[in-house]
Amino acid sequence: MEQEWPIFWSFRRCPYAMRARLALKSAGITVALREILLRDKPDAFLAASKSATVPVLELRDGRVIEESLDIMFWALQEAGDPAGWLSGWSLRKQETQAFLDELDGEFKTDLDRYKYASRYSADAQSALELANTHRAGGCNFLNRIDMRLSKKPFLNGYSAGLEDYAALPFVRQFRIADMKWFDKQSWPFLQKWLQAFLHSQVFKGVMYKYKPWVPGATPIIF
Repeated sequence: MEQEWPIFWSFRRCPYAMRARLALKSAGITVALREILLRDKPDAFLAASKSATVPVLELRDGRVIEESLDIMFWALQEAGDPAGWLSGWSLRKQETQAFLDELDGEFKTDLDRYKYASRYSADAQSALELANTHRAGGCNFLNRIDMRLSKKPFLNGYSAGLEDYAALPFVRQFRIADMKWFDKQSWPFLQKWLQAFLHSQVFKGVMYKYKPWVPGATPIIF
């Protein structure tokens, strides 16, 4: 029965849900995945989530974890961090936390207003100006990632870890906003890092397209 596993509410394309799925896979923790449509959220999901946003992890003891980074930390720590994702966090906790704060704060704001500028603007001209402003802001963050990757192959160090997998889905989304422009930018180390991820079995393994969950559906064991 489905209650044998934690319930994980997800939306395939959401970068927050994506990085939570990556951590669950790395940790080897089995969950019952429930894919939803953000335009048609099931009552069971709304009952579980105060914020009504994915990802949400319902643990068997009744606890509910709603923040993607909290799900990542829970999964990795629960499993003993089998792939060493937390090695960088252990060595430089303050620096890593500052990076994650900027990623989910200023960079995410720049990403949203760059990619979806029309939602925040009254007309086409102001949308273009807003998009250019926030693209430039996002580039400042990506420049620093490229510089870090010029010294070591991953943000985590010599193997991919928490910072890499927390950031990669959002860098991917920044690229999607204008792929031709992005691919022409002089970020050799960031480009290599991102492309390796996009072509990896790890990424493909968490991007399978499931049908939206409905009550009574056969559990999707993830």
